[in-house]
Amino acid sequence: MAASPRILLNLGLDAVLGALAVPVAAWLASPGAALGAAPAHAAAAVAAGAALLLLAGLPFGLPRQYWRYAGPKEMLAVAGAAAIAAGLFAAGAAAIGLPPSPNAAFPAIHALVLAALLAGARGAARRRHVRPETAGTPTALLVGNGDAADLFMRALDRQRAPEFRVLGILARHARQAGRRIQGQAILGTVEEAESVLEQLRAAGRTPSLIVLADPDLQGEALERLLDAADRQGVALRRAPRPTALDPAARPGESGSRRIELRPVAIEDLLDRPQVPLDREGMARLIQGRRVLVTGAGGTIGGELARQVAALGPASLTLLDHGEYALYQIDLELAETHPAVTRRAVLADVRDAARMSRLIAEIRPDLVFHAAALKHVPMVENDPLEGLQTNAQGTRIVADAARAAGCRVMVFISTDKAVNPTSVMGASKRLAEMYCQGLDVAARQSGHGMRCVTVRFGNVLGSTGSVVPLFRRQLERGGPLTVTHPDMRRYFMTVREAVGLVLQASVVGAEDAEDRPPELRDGGIFVLDMGQPVKIVDLARRMIRLAGLRPEEDVDIRFTGLRPGEKLFEEMFHGQEPPRPTRFSGLMVATPRTADPALIGRAIDEVSAAARAGQTEVALAQLGRLVPEFDHNADGVAPHG
Repeated sequence: MAASPRILLNLGLDAVLGALAVPVAAWLASPGAALGAAPAHAAAAVAAGAALLLLAGLPFGLPRQYWRYAGPKEMLAVAGAAAIAAGLFAAGAAAIGLPPSPNAAFPAIHALVLAALLAGARGAARRRHVRPETAGTPTALLVGNGDAADLFMRALDRQRAPEFRVLGILARHARQAGRRIQGQAILGTVEEAESVLEQLRAAGRTPSLIVLADPDLQGEALERLLDAADRQGVALRRAPRPTALDPAARPGESGSRRIELRPVAIEDLLDRPQVPLDREGMARLIQGRRVLVTGAGGTIGGELARQVAALGPASLTLLDHGEYALYQIDLELAETHPAVTRRAVLADVRDAARMSRLIAEIRPDLVFHAAALKHVPMVENDPLEGLQTNAQGTRIVADAARAAGCRVMVFISTDKAVNPTSVMGASKRLAEMYCQGLDVAARQSGHGMRCVTVRFGNVLGSTGSVVPLFRRQLERGGPLTVTHPDMRRYFMTVREAVGLVLQASVVGAEDAEDRPPELRDGGIFVLDMGQPVKIVDLARRMIRLAGLRPEEDVDIRFTGLRPGEKLFEEMFHGQEPPRPTRFSGLMVATPRTADPALIGRAIDEVSAAARAGQTEVALAQLGRLVPEFDHNADGVAPHG
């Protein structure tokens, strides 16, 4: 294959520099002395210097270098080639008895001159292509560790028309302060962001934006950085992940991808450090087992399906009553886990005959029951539907799974089941009681299906939740609607929630001495959700993340509590105080339970009233079964 013009040009320029290095080194080694005994000897020495450099440069890739993008790696190659070329030249001169200089230090001087000429030429080429800094070019303060910052700046340098230039770096660790990456100074740490911004402002160098090159900067550290940026009036944007950048693309080619900065997601602010999970235990529980996930088209059910598929089940059955949602998760898993035996089933968990036949056919070892009607106002509008799905549907799935010899059923519950004020919360509490009863009976008898109940709060970004609503309202220019200024909710990312659900499944399914003793008495798992978040603060934060100002660019409007809503969600009520476990992220509670046969008959009575359209009768029965149910049917906020 013919060499490209650039390679031929590199060879020619390196040959000239190799030839020039010989007389320069000879003069430096012995000023005033002639190079060689005769002009022919001098010409031969110059030609040999050129040829030997080209030869030494081949293994180091000197002909293939892009001079304008020369960095530390290229300079190391230059030094290696210079040293070898000087060594070969000295050895050859000694072999023929014609040393170019009487100075014994000539080989070292020759190597240094070669390296200086080669590096200088490449440095000059790089500097020639450095874009001049103009007053109109936006500037950015880069946040990231060494590798992330280096990759980002290399990718930025390859852009034909970059939209900004980096003026400094904020590092994650104090020990990096004062160093330089790609010529840019590390001005301080992320914790020192506000003082660094103040210093830049005082010097008239306030950056136009802060770019997050570190994908791992999340949670409280990111929130503090955002607060500092807000106070200084500087926008914050996140860079693409390092794998999406083009630091190694062929420089100068038009195919280099444009660096697309994006706003910081609210999930990044609320994300918490990953708790250690028993991955081996999860694999032991799921690998080679038949698994059924109900509600697989929903947010929790879909993530359960993803994480279960990654653990290598013998088969995975996805069940949902929504055709499109089921199609989406089935298609995704076909692409991401094609080796997993998979089946998508359209079915309603309230159809007892259908569920019994289906589960008897599948014979699942594990059932993750995530199917539910969870939107509080919607269930308030149609309470009988909520009772049928959340209470009776859970009983139907549990009974069918137990009859088919299922080993473990995991029931996904909600913080709204604690001191419920909504039909949705009370119906989930009734389902909890039935699952608790089945689990107690199985543990006491030593055989039968274990029922592991896991209770947690809101999942960020789930269908029908507040974050997607706020995003949609922001896209329309506002206002953002909040029901009450004091409304608070617990939040968790779906990845974290499902990881802890699987952890609870391992703990609840296996008998071991370190398991919480409360499980024998109907204990249920409660995820550690951290501190509750005020919804109005969440709205203001999302407005700022969009680069706008709350109450100025986008209004926040309070609409009043909706039927069934509470101002504050609780993870426990007074008679079931939280108890920590030895498993990070998991707590255990022991709410009231009863004989599953009695609860089962009561659920049947509620369901019969619901099927007959007797709303008042069904809700009255629900109130007797869940005495803490204080129905806020009118959406009235508590006083005091």
